[in-house]
Amino acid sequence: MAEHAARHYDVQVVGLTISREQAQLARQRCAGLPVDIRLQDYRELDGRFDKIASEGMFEHVGRKNDVAFFDTAARLLKEDGLFLLHTTGTSAATPVNDPWIDRYIFPNGELPNAERLAQALRPRFVLEDWHAFGPGYERTLMAWWANVEQAWPALAEAGYDERFRRMWKYYLHCSTGLFRSRNGHLWQLVLSRPGGRSETYRAPR
Repeated sequence: MAEHAARHYDVQVVGLTISREQAQLARQRCAGLPVDIRLQDYRELDGRFDKIASEGMFEHVGRKNDVAFFDTAARLLKEDGLFLLHTTGTSAATPVNDPWIDRYIFPNGELPNAERLAQALRPRFVLEDWHAFGPGYERTLMAWWANVEQAWPALAEAGYDERFRRMWKYYLHCSTGLFRSRNGHLWQLVLSRPGGRSETYRAPR
């Protein structure tokens, strides 16, 4: 039944991850939908796509891979397509990952600043829209912590220890402070190919 229903969709979605666990969960949640979840590095993807979305991934690319990341997106995007880049960012002139977060939460992670993004985008894309909504993200982080607290009895039974709980409490509260201070940002950039689109992009607000 699900396979038959999926054939009636006009849109085909390809999702990429390098996490086996994430791929398995995504395939379960997308069962019966026209979604192809692949365990694959984004740089190895072939084809052309109407739309590309990168959500919460760019923070893990690292500035040494900016050229490969944006060149790959430009290669995969159709001439009249749109590319959504969703990333957290920082106001720091020379961003450096927090040593504790680098060791325990996001190894080799790096928040971009606006200058780094602008430099990487300028020769490759037209900036259609840059939406900043970081002030609301602190509420999201605190909601995540409330969910951890509420679920903790079940998590403890599943084998998560008190050290794990303290680490996530510290991480989520520090991150909340980063956004509350306005030194942390949450950005969504809509990008297009130079000279590719004849239709005007109008950002929903």
